[in-house]
Amino acid sequence: MNRMLFTVADFLSRPPGFYVVLIAMVACTALVPLGLTDIVTFALSVLAIVITGVVLIQGYRDTAAIHAKLDEIVIALRETRNDVIGLEHADPTEIEQVLETLEREAEELAQAGGRRTVASQ
Repeated sequence: MNRMLFTVADFLSRPPGFYVVLIAMVACTALVPLGLTDIVTFALSVLAIVITGVVLIQGYRDTAAIHAKLDEIVIALRETRNDVIGLEHADPTEIEQVLETLEREAEELAQAGGRRTVASQ
């Protein structure tokens, strides 16, 4: 099932898929003068739900790929702490605590080195 969803999302997120959606919308609009407003409303509602799903699936794929790449960078750099790998799976409060710690440490490093951070500008 997931494979099918990813395939459909991949197709609809590319130009040919966009053209299919566009043609479906034009076809639905052409049916309105024929008194088929209920069918058009239903079709466009389903289309909106499908497009929302495509956006969510593509966002999930992009986010997962970015996390994998960032984890690879963290592992490759010997100076980094590997305890932040997998942080995206933690509770929001735990993520917030780690972010506060990292920001505080970055500020301390910037002050020690005489550099300005984004937060202090």
